[in-house]
Amino acid sequence: MNDGLIPNRYAKALYKFAVEQNDADGVYAETAALVKSYMSEPELAKAVENPFLPVADRTKVLLAASGAVAGKSLDKFFKLVFNHGRESMLLQMALSYGKFYRSANGISQVEIITATKFPESDLEKIRKYVQSCLGGRKLEYDETVDNSLIGGFTVKVDSLLLDASISNELRNLRLKLLSRK
Repeated sequence: MNDGLIPNRYAKALYKFAVEQNDADGVYAETAALVKSYMSEPELAKAVENPFLPVADRTKVLLAASGAVAGKSLDKFFKLVFNHGRESMLLQMALSYGKFYRSANGISQVEIITATKFPESDLEKIRKYVQSCLGGRKLEYDETVDNSLIGGFTVKVDSLLLDASISNELRNLRLKLLSRK
C-alpha cells in the first residue's frame, strides 16, 4: 500500500474528529509543533518507534514534543496510532493534517528566503506585495537566510516560486552563454 495513502487517511480522520471537537485550530498548532520537534530532534522518531518503551511513555514524549494536552484530541489520536502500529508514519500524518487544515481554511504558506538578513521594512514590503497578489487568502510566513543566494531573495507561495536572487541571474546568464556556442 502507498505510504502516502495511509498518513493521508489518518490525517483526514484526525481533521474530521478535531472539527467535531471544536479543536481543529489547536490540533493544527500542535501538529505544527510536532513537525518542528521531529525536524529539530532526529532521535524523536527512534524513541517513538522503540517497541521496548511502554506506549504510555512514548505518548508522553509525543505530548511534550507537540505541546498537546493529555485527554484532548491529539492525545486520543496518538493512542489510536499506537493501537494500529502506525507510529512510524506520525511525521507524515502531522504534515498531512497541516495540508488538510490549510486547504479547508484558505491558508497559503509563504517562504521568503533572503541572501542576508533583510530589514523588517523590506520584508514587510514583500509581504504586502504577496498579499496583494493573493487577495483575501490567509498567509503563513516562514523567513530564512541562505547565503548561497549571493544576493536578492526568493519567495515561494505553496508550490509557486519567484526567484529574484543573484545566483539565479548568474545561472540564467551562464545558460545563455552556453547556448550560444
